[in-house]
Amino acid sequence: MAGAISGLAYPDRFYAAAAYAGFEGSPNPSNKDVVSRFSNDTALILYALYQQATVGRCNVPKPSLWNPVELGKWRSWQQLGNMVSTEAMRLFVKILEEEEPGWFSRASNSSLEPVTDVQMNHNSNVEPIIENGNSFAEIMTITAENGGVMETQDKDFVSEGLGLVVVYDQWISPPITGQHPKGRYEHAAAVVEDKMYIHGGNHNGRYLSDLHVLDLRSCTWSKVEDKIGSKSVEPPSTVNIIPCAGHSLIPWEDKLLSIAGHTKDSSETIEVKTFDLQTGTWSTLKTYGKAPVARGGQSVTLVGTILVIFGGQDAMRTFWNDLHILDLKTLTWDEIDPVGVPPSPRSGHAAAVHAERYLLIFGGGSHATCFNDLHVFDLQTMEWSRPRQQGELPTPRAGHAGVTVGENWFIVGGGDNKSGESKTVVLNMSTLTWSVVTSVEGRVPLATEGLSLVVGSINGEDILISFGGYNGRYNNEVNVLKPSHKSTLQSKMIEGPVPDSVVTNPTRDLESELDVDQEGKVREIAMDNFEPMKSKGEETGEHILAMLKAEKEELESSLHDEKLLSVQLKQELADAESRDTDLYKELQSVRGQLASEQSRCFKLEVDVAELRQKVQVMETLERELELLKRQKAASEQAALNSKQRQGSGGLWGWLAGSSPQSDDEAESLI
Repeated sequence: MAGAISGLAYPDRFYAAAAYAGFEGSPNPSNKDVVSRFSNDTALILYALYQQATVGRCNVPKPSLWNPVELGKWRSWQQLGNMVSTEAMRLFVKILEEEEPGWFSRASNSSLEPVTDVQMNHNSNVEPIIENGNSFAEIMTITAENGGVMETQDKDFVSEGLGLVVVYDQWISPPITGQHPKGRYEHAAAVVEDKMYIHGGNHNGRYLSDLHVLDLRSCTWSKVEDKIGSKSVEPPSTVNIIPCAGHSLIPWEDKLLSIAGHTKDSSETIEVKTFDLQTGTWSTLKTYGKAPVARGGQSVTLVGTILVIFGGQDAMRTFWNDLHILDLKTLTWDEIDPVGVPPSPRSGHAAAVHAERYLLIFGGGSHATCFNDLHVFDLQTMEWSRPRQQGELPTPRAGHAGVTVGENWFIVGGGDNKSGESKTVVLNMSTLTWSVVTSVEGRVPLATEGLSLVVGSINGEDILISFGGYNGRYNNEVNVLKPSHKSTLQSKMIEGPVPDSVVTNPTRDLESELDVDQEGKVREIAMDNFEPMKSKGEETGEHILAMLKAEKEELESSLHDEKLLSVQLKQELADAESRDTDLYKELQSVRGQLASEQSRCFKLEVDVAELRQKVQVMETLERELELLKRQKAASEQAALNSKQRQGSGGLWGWLAGSSPQSDDEAESLI
């Protein structure tokens, strides 16, 4: 029976919840005396939502101030304005499930006896009701071995998928079937309708190119090869996916856009790949204008029809803090020249857009430094600012993931190069107030870097889905969390003006938080110690006072930041002047050394010239000596020839009648 009720569609699901809470008319008048189930604030909200869903907008006359109970009910209903009935039904069921997660089981094991109207009990003593003497079993959860994450044991879970998650603000590890993807981090994820797509990532230092899809209703994994499911009319061509990590995946029309990312063979500029969900094929999107430098670890945020890209790290390990936009209508890149002080260069940060105007940047890392600062960029004035944060500030981190649900920005995971962050935090983007949603223990996949986080919708309810990450090992687990919407609902019921600024301090008619019955005991609707709500004039005065205080705090914060910036600039100027003096001294020293070297070079050139002259003289002397040697040899040869001629001429002279030779000459002839 519980499984049947949990599978009810709207409006039957709403009517079952309303009957359980006691809003549909009671056949038993004695039920008016049953002790209260809910707190005052919860009863007011449930009453207003029920009236909005069944009757519509509040058009009844305002009750008298002498009847504070009816006045409180009337104001709660009126503040819902023009909320459509389907939204009121969904929020009614959501609030009831937050208050009593096991109401399905109780409804199946007890006869419902609803009361005619909201019963106002001015007795502050609240007693629990035990129905039929039985304690009813709820959907069971157990603590996983790694601690912190809960795993559902409901037998109907596999058939109903994530729609049976009834525990709020706690991470659940649901049973998943099918071909699980390989463990990874720095992958990209996106949700299209009721399917979550996982693409790429890093595993053991290798970039991946596979594409997987998780059916959120059947909780079944499947790998995308060359087509998506059986919807393709014609067999698509072979998919050619480039392995990458640190990229972004954005749904756009009937396609998935894969933007930037680290690849083995990096291009010079960012490339945009498209995956056609109908044909199952990849292609490169041709863009115009000056594209940004190729990078990974950047943030890509869809604002209307434009993509806003901030930061990242390129292939040369250079970090960036530039802003670029890509108009998806004209496919044209444009670089933004912002005003104000931008965030320091970083990657692995998270980004979100609020009110289609303000881009929020949180955290990130640069080499060995991690940040926990929050920066806001106004897309209309093109100006950076660093607003004052409230609440418990998150610790510095990088590699975390974020997703928005209404005005709430959920941040999960990340780390500081030492350990993973175990707390799931949320930032109210209107008040810039941080709070902790839940925490996990041990080295679980949620306390990792490089995980992905998306938001899906099952049976009209939002649900956060995380996948993957790295904390010493590569994870491929899926964890889900159903966020409570108490703060979102109360924000919708605010009366009065709100300052036109991203930093607002709205006052609320319902200040106290809705109490959640931790023991699961049933309480009936009552209004204990009801206080009449303040008049319109008092509310307006409080709004003006709150606005002035907020502006004063903002100005004081800005002045403090400017003073710090001035001190920092003065210190940087002093450091620059000191460096300039040192560089000037070094320059003078180098100039002196250069003059000395020039003088020495001149002397060396003179010596070389003198040596060249001596060499030339030596060459001349050598030539003259050679000439003298030749002349001497010639003289000696001539003398020898002369002597020979004289000796041969004496014999012939005698024969010719010449005088005889002397004895010495004769001996020489013999």
